[in-house]
Amino acid sequence: MRERTLVTQRRYFGLDALEFRAGSARVMARIVGLPPERVRVSARSLCQDFAMDTVEGTALLGDLVADGLLEAEDGQRKDYRLTERFFEFATARVVDPLPRQRAKELLSRACQLAARVNAEWSKNPLEIEALAAFGRYMSRDEMLAELPIGIVVCARSKTRRARWGHMASNAEGAQEIRTVFRALSSFVRVRLVNELRMLPRPYTVMFEERQQ
Repeated sequence: MRERTLVTQRRYFGLDALEFRAGSARVMARIVGLPPERVRVSARSLCQDFAMDTVEGTALLGDLVADGLLEAEDGQRKDYRLTERFFEFATARVVDPLPRQRAKELLSRACQLAARVNAEWSKNPLEIEALAAFGRYMSRDEMLAELPIGIVVCARSKTRRARWGHMASNAEGAQEIRTVFRALSSFVRVRLVNELRMLPRPYTVMFEERQQ
């Protein structure tokens, strides 16, 4: 299940982050202990859990179904199945947003980290060819919910490989890179790819390694 973050200054399905998570938590409380095949919630109980009248609740239900958080049972509009996406939102952490200036500072640190990985991690079979910011960073928002960073990796050049000692596997090397970049901030979301074109557009390249 994807780790999701809700931001205090944004609204989700017409509710602020804390209101939405509180309502979804009440929904979750109704199904504690039920086997998966019996996990269903009614339109009436959903309205109660989100403290809405029938008109508001109907609009919310429509939005939740449209965005994949709920699925109508047998095409009806009385009972609903909770999807994995609902559980992501219900268990999301709520944080104050990341200021854009702070995001730029984190990207600067990420570039420094990439250079250090390439220069010093001689037992890692991978090196970093490029870093690119994408997603919400490419919007005009001054406050961000997350900072997605694309990391383009390639096989480490022979001149940078350790001459002696154990070399990690590619999988181990990739995990090591993910871990160290995620440690920069809880806002950082890492995507490892083999080519820059595999990242979602638009993106902006922050770091490129000169091949030796």
